[in-house]
Amino acid sequence: MTAAAVVSQADLANRPQFGWINGLKAGAAQLIVLHHLAFYGPMSDYVQPLWPALLDWLGGSARIAVQVFLVIGGFLAAKSLSPAGRAGMAAPLQAVWRRYAKLAPPFLAATLLAAVLTPVAGIWMLHDSMSAAVTLGQLSAHALLLHGVLGYESLSAGAWYVAIDFQLYLLTVLLLWLAGRLAGRRALPWLMPLAVTAGITLSLLYFNLDADWDDWAPYFFGSYGLGMLAWWASDPVRKPGAMTALMGMMALPVLLGLAIDYRSRIALALIVACALILFGRARTLSHGRAWNIVNALGRISYAVFLVHFPVSLLVNALFTAYVPLEPAWQALGMLTAWSASLAAGAAFHRWVEVPLGRIVPLVVAHLRARPVLG
Repeated sequence: MTAAAVVSQADLANRPQFGWINGLKAGAAQLIVLHHLAFYGPMSDYVQPLWPALLDWLGGSARIAVQVFLVIGGFLAAKSLSPAGRAGMAAPLQAVWRRYAKLAPPFLAATLLAAVLTPVAGIWMLHDSMSAAVTLGQLSAHALLLHGVLGYESLSAGAWYVAIDFQLYLLTVLLLWLAGRLAGRRALPWLMPLAVTAGITLSLLYFNLDADWDDWAPYFFGSYGLGMLAWWASDPVRKPGAMTALMGMMALPVLLGLAIDYRSRIALALIVACALILFGRARTLSHGRAWNIVNALGRISYAVFLVHFPVSLLVNALFTAYVPLEPAWQALGMLTAWSASLAAGAAFHRWVEVPLGRIVPLVVAHLRARPVLG
């Protein structure tokens, strides 16, 4: 191997992985913010005559961008829980707790922020997008990520997704544990891919056809499971025949489900899963302004998802109360809300999400280490 080739291989190895995933997350997060701005108003009601087609699309079809997060969630869950697609789960409760400790503390902080900012926005604005006064039961249900299941109104537009993400992770851990119990000491390398394919099929052909299930993980497992299969199919150590089989296991349930009832969200999930097979593990340049922006937006995407709704409500209230109710001025308000959401997300990520990610595990470890008095 030449010196130039050695340098090239070293450069490739040092490039950060998952840059393309950061790009997908960054783009999907922007669409979710814009969807909520267009859907909930009232600024968008005044801007509608200016860009009717764009606002109609943002207020309707753009919501399927959440499929990007569902598929990526499954992709990364497979990476962390079962990189090679093997059955078995050594410490299922610890895995579930780690996921809860990652999702819930920043989510609860953002929920408290929404509980404070919503009545503040209510000083200047009355709108059906604003939730009623928060109750202790409602906050408790949010803290347990059970608000949808228990029938409580969400305090923020993205709150449902956090609960569903946790449910999907819990369901994946359960599948791995049950499959491990079934396999015992046998290898059965295809048991987990087949179990996930069965889950995808059941989701797309039954649960995802009934909106009454949309507070439960099986409704969304079709998309999440596609991400898991995409991780296993993109494994470079797999033989071409095995990769082809896994891609077929991805495509067949989706094509059958779309033939029965076409859903653009499911078609998008398949497209994202295919993109992850091609680029999900690729390493990207670690420098350059464009990639720096993409990676930064990808890192703060969860924080933006958590805080953008109360921030947007407050900007809506201020612009409709103090700025002329003309399309151009209210369009400026929508752009201001979008920018403020990104800024708030960056601040929340730095000053809340990251510190909580460090503090919570330390506090839990300290409590476990304390002797039991009795």
